Amino acid sequence: MHIELNSEEQAFREEVLEFLEQHLTPAVRRASRLSTGVFVDPPWSKEWHRALYEKGWITYAWPKEYGGCGWTPVQRYIYESEAARRGAPAVAPMGIGLVGPVICEYGSDWQKEYFLPRIRSGQDYWCQGFSEPGAGSDLSSLKTKAVRDGDDYVISGEKTWTTHAHFANMIFALVRTSREDRQQNGISFLLVDMDSPGVTVRPIITIAGEHEVNQVHFDNVRVPTRNLVGEEGKGWSYAKYLLEFERGGGAPSTRSRMALERYKTILRNEPGDTPGNRLIDEKDIQLRLGQLAARVVALETLDMRQVARRQAGGRPGTTASIVKTLGSELLQAIEKASMEALGPNGLPALTLDGPDFAVPNDTPLPEHGLAVAGRHLNGLAGTIFGGASEIQREIIAKELT
Repeated sequence: MHIELNSEEQAFREEVLEFLEQHLTPAVRRASRLSTGVFVDPPWSKEWHRALYEKGWITYAWPKEYGGCGWTPVQRYIYESEAARRGAPAVAPMGIGLVGPVICEYGSDWQKEYFLPRIRSGQDYWCQGFSEPGAGSDLSSLKTKAVRDGDDYVISGEKTWTTHAHFANMIFALVRTSREDRQQNGISFLLVDMDSPGVTVRPIITIAGEHEVNQVHFDNVRVPTRNLVGEEGKGWSYAKYLLEFERGGGAPSTRSRMALERYKTILRNEPGDTPGNRLIDEKDIQLRLGQLAARVVALETLDMRQVARRQAGGRPGTTASIVKTLGSELLQAIEKASMEALGPNGLPALTLDGPDFAVPNDTPLPEHGLAVAGRHLNGLAGTIFGGASEIQREIIAKELT
């Protein structure tokens, strides 16, 4: 699948390619390739953030009055797809892609003046406080509470699976500010300084042996009322707005296409069952590869639908749930196929998240096998975070019936 570009869009594509060639360093590209999490840890993501910030492209999707580039949806797709194809790391999205758009749309003048420049520059590194031990897909049942006390809210409770909380200095959190017959009506959206007294971060080690997610505990944490986004009790509406960006942002088909290319590299380098054959020469493997490739093309078609909807002035809507569901399930299928193709070479799950992504000299893994196990294991959560596939299917069904 591809978009027919007019002369202006083709010129923009050339500008993107020139920028990537000049600023996407081999070290950052390698960190992106060996990263097994949702996005690359600092300092690599910050280095790429800084390059985009200096170019003026870091908040390209924001409204122009708040630092956006005024790009069309087609230009956004060009940048996102070309950056992914060339191995650029995903910039940590919690600030740029999630809370930033919410503040642009619903924040107070003070919040826009104070927080938006800090998000753009990378001065603030954000994490997302939504899920709780008893409130994941059923997020509206959350129990973390915030009680008004003068000019502060006092927060007590716990958030879990909080990605990069150990790096973050800010967290945006859904909290319960009142008890209503309809649970969603008592939820508010607060911006919390992670250095506030009473905030504790405890690591959760993933199945791949890595520290990416955390538990965040709030023990009577005081937050100024000016950090309330929008109106008290309207946080559920703001969260739904945010989740459209989380589920529908970026170009998921490009990520799947890149995963498919990594799978092909494995197939070209691993021996097949027939003497003298590579795995890619085996008929059953070719069938599986073709099936996965067909699913990538189908996802690309949905991406094009997303672009067309945005080009016409629409929001992601239900298509975001469709793309999120199919995209996460497809990535899991490709990473599983990659693991199976490696066979015994896929067994070691190396943790490659050190300061220089150094690979041990005695590793049994070939170059094409590095990080495959970690991507597969961590990717098992892809159909849960951002909205479980079962919940997404309910959203889609309600919209279509």
